[in-house]
Amino acid sequence: MHLVETMAYAGEKPWHGLGNRLAPQQSIDTWKQQAGMDWQIEASEVRYISGNNHMGVINTFPEQKVLYRSDTKAPLAVVSKRFHVVQPGEILEFYRDLTACNGFELETAGVLREGRKFWALAKTGQSTTLKGRDRVDGYLLLATACDGTLATTAQFTSVRVVCNNTLSIALGNANGAIKVPHRSQFDPEAVKRQLGITVSSWDGFVARMKALVERPVDPDTVEGLLRRVLTYAAPDGKAVVVNEQALATVRSLYEGGGRGALMASSRGTAWGVVNSVTEFVDHHRRARSEDHRRDAAWFGQGAQIKQRAWDEVMKLVA
Repeated sequence: MHLVETMAYAGEKPWHGLGNRLAPQQSIDTWKQQAGMDWQIEASEVRYISGNNHMGVINTFPEQKVLYRSDTKAPLAVVSKRFHVVQPGEILEFYRDLTACNGFELETAGVLREGRKFWALAKTGQSTTLKGRDRVDGYLLLATACDGTLATTAQFTSVRVVCNNTLSIALGNANGAIKVPHRSQFDPEAVKRQLGITVSSWDGFVARMKALVERPVDPDTVEGLLRRVLTYAAPDGKAVVVNEQALATVRSLYEGGGRGALMASSRGTAWGVVNSVTEFVDHHRRARSEDHRRDAAWFGQGAQIKQRAWDEVMKLVA
């Protein structure tokens, strides 16, 4: 079962092999069409029928509204009347001047869960190579949902090319994301101004990656770190349990099974440890489908595991 409803991509085939392939440098309007994002979210008041056998009176519920697709009329969500909708087209429009003037390049865009969630991912043009071979590229991800499951979120993300692992770039003390709740109007220019201050965070991120590459770790340190990161709450909600199965998988990725694990940048280093965790989250963690895994890796529990791993390896180079 695929969560991905429609999507388009430029460059390499994405993680699930779906989507319409585009030649590079396509217009935003072409992206909207090919990514299945050229429809609107419409709103209607909630109505219900009271009376026996539904033969009664039509009533309205003014506090709520139904959101539905303009193309198929399929329902998407019931939300508060104060909910501010962000349209699929607005997510792509955000990148119009960034691709025209700032050297950004759209790489994937699409719709998840019948239209409830949509995203676009663009290369920023920033890139670094660690130890001569291990390339990491900078990206900007913008995503939102109309069912209350995700604020409109802009975040810098890095992709390690050898294994296609993604890691959010923490900006200063923040967790790397600018979030606009649906209680507020989405103002793309204000978000870009906030991001503008942080584009320079790439240099700091590169410096941290290089520090991790230069930090050797012994097996006991790795074991202890992974035991702190790969945990889950026990059913009683009080105890924290180590996920032994995940631990075994991540350890085998770190010890040579992972893509790029034997590169000079990774072998026996803190950089290798964090990449074994990101590869596990992005490609191996148990999930109902590839798309559920990617959704979690970007926005959910998987993203939290990666953040914990990053925080832990940062302590090693502090």
